[in-house]
Amino acid sequence: MNSTYRILTILGLMTVLTGFSEAVHAQQPIRVVQEAPSEELTAVELYNQGVDKLEKGDYAGAISDFGDALKLEPEDADTYYNRGYAYHSLGNYDAAIYDYTQAIKLNPDFSQAYSNRGYTYFVRRDYQKAIADFTKAIEIDPENDTAYISRGNAYDELGNSEEALNDYAKALEINPENARLYYNRGLTRNRLEQYEDAIADYTKSIELQPTFAEAYYNRGLTQFQLENIEAATADLQKAAELFKEQGRLDSHQSVVNALQAMQGEANP
Repeated sequence: MNSTYRILTILGLMTVLTGFSEAVHAQQPIRVVQEAPSEELTAVELYNQGVDKLEKGDYAGAISDFGDALKLEPEDADTYYNRGYAYHSLGNYDAAIYDYTQAIKLNPDFSQAYSNRGYTYFVRRDYQKAIADFTKAIEIDPENDTAYISRGNAYDELGNSEEALNDYAKALEINPENARLYYNRGLTRNRLEQYEDAIADYTKSIELQPTFAEAYYNRGLTQFQLENIEAATADLQKAAELFKEQGRLDSHQSVVNALQAMQGEANP
């Protein structure tokens, strides 16, 4: 089975997941910071301060501020949700699941909280629980394309390619401009050995996101499967160039290794 940013054996696929709903303002109106009558910060000010840190990638600082806000306003679902997002970003999945669960208890219609808790289960490879959460998110918000994509990924991990393709198709109806969605469908079609269809999906993802290095890489490997050596080489060279430009040196080296191995296969 595939996993995030893992490169399989030579002529295996790079995978990318897109299951994380955005944090910060989920289902909450913009809060206006009012001047406090004392030196102590209010729950709203602490919340906004945490949001600022979250947006800057200061997840530990955000967790601290959201925790202080919850001491003053313990019934705020959005604060739990955002702290859960920060915990997930730091790899503390148990804490993330706890906070998403609290957010759901306080707001049972919180689609993004179900979606993100499902993604956390996905990362932990608890695919059945992930599917249950994504399904609930879709029930609450049928336009939640992220939940469809993520549920499709979970079905794909379980080998249920038909359900995965159905979910990707539904997500595309909602958001036809999602490059990573075409990419994920390409991965499923690769595993079904539908190579021409996979190439079409990778090509569409590249049209929508020209710097999508993984899409070039996987299209190159698929071209190699079809013995289109010239096209495969061009795609892998482009992938290597993009990974290097993006500072992703491990991925760059992996593509270089793939090129060398492919050329060895083509010229024994």
